[in-house]
Amino acid sequence: MSEKVKVAIIGSGNIGTDLMIKIMRTSTILEMGAFVGIDPESDGLKRAARLGVSVTHEGLDGLMKLPVWSEIGIVFDATSAGAHKRHSEACIAAGKIVVDLTPAAIGPYVVPVVNGASHLDAENVNMVTCGGQATIPIVAAVSSVAKVHYAEIVASIASKSAGPGTRANIDEFTETTAKAIEQVGGAAKGKAIIVLNPAEPPLVMRDTVFTLSSGADEATIDEVINEMVAKVQSYVPGYRLKQKVQFERFGSNNPVRIPGLGEFEGLKTSVFLEVQGAAHYLPAYAGNLDIMTSAALRAAEGMAARKLSKELA
Repeated sequence: MSEKVKVAIIGSGNIGTDLMIKIMRTSTILEMGAFVGIDPESDGLKRAARLGVSVTHEGLDGLMKLPVWSEIGIVFDATSAGAHKRHSEACIAAGKIVVDLTPAAIGPYVVPVVNGASHLDAENVNMVTCGGQATIPIVAAVSSVAKVHYAEIVASIASKSAGPGTRANIDEFTETTAKAIEQVGGAAKGKAIIVLNPAEPPLVMRDTVFTLSSGADEATIDEVINEMVAKVQSYVPGYRLKQKVQFERFGSNNPVRIPGLGEFEGLKTSVFLEVQGAAHYLPAYAGNLDIMTSAALRAAEGMAARKLSKELA
C-alpha cells in the first residue's frame, strides 16, 4: 500500500505551478502524478517536465489519456469557474477527489483552519477565494464568541499577481466570498470587495475585515482573533496582523447604518492583515496566490490522510 496519494493539477498558470512546487518540496503525503495545461509553451508545463512530472497540453482529455491517470487519487482544478463543472463531473465519475481552486463552488466551501475536518469525505471541496482564505478565519473567530450581524472584507492584491483567471472571475470572487463569509464565517450578512492595486513596486496582499457583533467584549474578541492568526500561520507563515485589532462601540444614541440592512447597535471590530507569499514559485508580494495554494495543500493533505486510512482499514 502506497504511503502517498498521487495528485494531478489542471491549470498550468501561476497558481497551478506554485501548488506543484509546494507539493514536491513540502508534502509528506501527496505526490505529483500529472500536470495539465492547454498551452504547450507555458512556463508551468515546461517546468513540470523538467522536474520529471507527466505533462499534457490537451487539458482534461489529455490527462485522462495519460498512463498515470489510473493512479491519481486527487485532482486540483486551478482553471476557471466556467471550466470547472465539466472537470469536476468527469473526475468524480472516475472516482477522483476534486479540490477546486476556482470560485465555481460546486462542493462545500472549505477554509482548512475553520471547517477542514468537516469535509474530509467530500467528493469535491471548494477553496473559496484568496480573500476568503485570508479573512474568513477572522470572521469565524469573532463568531465563535459573539453574534456577528454583519461582516465586510476588502482584499487588496497587487495587479501583477492577478492573472487572466482571476480577472475573468471578479464577479464570482465577490459572490463566492460573500456567501462563504456567511456559511463558513458565521456572519448573518457578508460582503466582499476586491481591489487590484497597480502600485509599483507591487505591494503584498492586504486584507481588512470589519465585523459588527454583540455578545462579547473587546478583550475576548482580541484574544480569539490572535489565536486564529497563529493557527493560520501554521500553514501560511507570511500571514500576520498588520497592527493591533481596533474597536468602536455603537449604542442606541449613535447606531451604525448599513445600506440595505438598517441600523445596528454593537461592537465594530476592525482587523488589518498582511499576507506575504513564501516565494516557492511566485514573487513574495503574491500572498493572494500563496494563501490559496497553501490552503488547498492543507485541505488535500487532510483528505489524503482520510483516504489512506480507509484503504488500510
